[in-house]
Amino acid sequence: MRDQVILQLRWADLDAYGHVNNAVMLRLLEEARIRWMWKPAGGTASRDSQIFDASPTSDTIMVIAHQEIEYRAVLPYLDEGININVWIGAIGGSSLDLYYEIYGAAGAEAETLYVRASSTVVVMDAAAQKPRRLSTDERAAMQPYLGEPLQLGRKRG
Repeated sequence: MRDQVILQLRWADLDAYGHVNNAVMLRLLEEARIRWMWKPAGGTASRDSQIFDASPTSDTIMVIAHQEIEYRAVLPYLDEGININVWIGAIGGSSLDLYYEIYGAAGAEAETLYVRASSTVVVMDAAAQKPRRLSTDERAAMQPYLGEPLQLGRKRG
């Protein structure tokens, strides 16, 4: 199942060409991923997908092992923000493959696919700084968000 995270764009996200800069896109994906997967520090989960603890004393951290972005259309500043669809394409021993599609949050832009992307994240033990296996409970909590992986990459030929 795909879930949605709505983010507001900032004027600072735009480059000299008047569209969202490619480096900013990584930050937007990061923000969506954190809002989607991590419980706020000292707070309670506001969505079922928030299964990891974001407090500074958490015993779990995540690192990015791989990211890929496919730009499908120029993303201008949108007053209504952007809608980032997020889902899990694969669950490994200590890693997850996350997939994203970015659309406008409202109006005609809601029909425009601006970006498709993926991130491979590795779940790590914070103290040992080594990958740790995902628990049975974590795997069960992720199952509803398991979906078809995107086929990314430029087709040559």
